[in-house]
Amino acid sequence: MIQVKRVYEKPERSDGLRVLVDRLWPRGLTKKRAAVDLWLKDVAPSTELRKWYGHDPAKWRRFRTRYRAELRARKKALEALRQESRLQTVTLLFGSRDLERNQAVLLREVLGRRRRAPSQVKPGGADRKRVQART
Repeated sequence: MIQVKRVYEKPERSDGLRVLVDRLWPRGLTKKRAAVDLWLKDVAPSTELRKWYGHDPAKWRRFRTRYRAELRARKKALEALRQESRLQTVTLLFGSRDLERNQAVLLREVLGRRRRAPSQVKPGGADRKRVQART
């Protein structure tokens, strides 16, 4: 299972493996309070993309396209996260104040869609809708 959570929220046992997916350490947060198990800068948006986006909701659609393109070059890190999520709960942590439009939400979507083998996907995209509803 993969879930997302703001890194500033209190850690819980149900978080499982806590993975920070920001390129920068969250402002004003100590390592102890963050309780991050793994900091994966490699799956965070590039500095250029992060600065361009600037959490502007009007740029969200283009950010999604550009970030997905960056993630295609990071297959090893994504596969490691996928494998880990099969063994335990993985919580993707982010620092953004926007709970709906951030890299962790998109990363969970990407990881969730690719978890199924092609033979398990039903024709006509019915499976795709089910995956989107779950995330």
